[in-house]
Amino acid sequence: MQAKMLLALVVGSLTFGVGCHRNTRESAKDDAERAADKTEDTAEKVGDKVEDAAEEAGDKIEDATDK
Repeated sequence: MQAKMLLALVVGSLTFGVGCHRNTRESAKDDAERAADKTEDTAEKVGDKVEDAAEEAGDKIEDATDK
């Protein structure tokens, strides 16, 4: 899951870098804010998936010890 988050950060950074070269300063600022928002959203999704997987694993362990 961390690998996906790091990949999202790298792709976001590359997109930001290419975008800044072509756009005006104001547009580049907007692009950076959008990239940061997308990166944050992706990180939240990854965190939610990790949390869900941990809960599922805990439930399986609990079920196994109840038997």
